[in-house]
Amino acid sequence: MVQIWHNTRCSKSREAKKILEESNVPHGTFEYLKEEFTKETILNIMKKLGISDIKDMLRKKEEEYKTFDIENKTQDEIIDIIIKTPKLIERPIIIKDNIAVIARPMENLTDLLKD
Repeated sequence: MVQIWHNTRCSKSREAKKILEESNVPHGTFEYLKEEFTKETILNIMKKLGISDIKDMLRKKEEEYKTFDIENKTQDEIIDIIIKTPKLIERPIIIKDNIAVIARPMENLTDLLKD
């Protein structure tokens, strides 16, 4: 099963959801701005993304990135911040089995669906 970490206000997220629907890919939608998640969830996604630095899955242009001084925080501090301020998470994140991609560019999604 495929899961999309979705933000309904994001055009890229809506585009990814549309691709999943038009491709008839069974998927679940996790609206991360509305639903709660844990540190373990974030660590699991990082593993599936193949990243070791939480900053690689953050929106660096968000004002909160600067407000919280993310560059000078530890991984644990950043995870605590994004649990409280999930809009910092880059989107959309698509998870398929044990692999995840950030669908920016959208080719990341299409490549994931080929596997």
